[in-house]
Amino acid sequence: MEAITGTTLGVTIGITIILMGFCAFMTGQAIANTWRSASQLLPYALLLGLTDRFLVYALFEGELLSVTGYIFDTVILFVIATAAFRMTRVNKMLSQYPWLYERVSPFAFRLRDGATF
Repeated sequence: MEAITGTTLGVTIGITIILMGFCAFMTGQAIANTWRSASQLLPYALLLGLTDRFLVYALFEGELLSVTGYIFDTVILFVIATAAFRMTRVNKMLSQYPWLYERVSPFAFRLRDGATF
């Protein structure tokens, strides 16, 4: 695992998943709450990945220029941000248009039977 992430498993869980994962979750919610496009998630995830790499390096003497570590961390953060974006967007659509849409899952909604635009 250290060969891929450039640090230990504990640091990866603590910094990437818990600390930066919370930041990614909040980023996904903020983008969804302001009705921005999901395409904005990628640049923010890339920046969060850079921040994650720096924190791992500065606090735990991890590898700063680990390309595989950066890609691994950024993918995790992008997935978390995307999940938060989708859950927030579904909740927002259902709360603003309850007569038009119904929940299918935490990540999806559909047009109600008989509802038209």
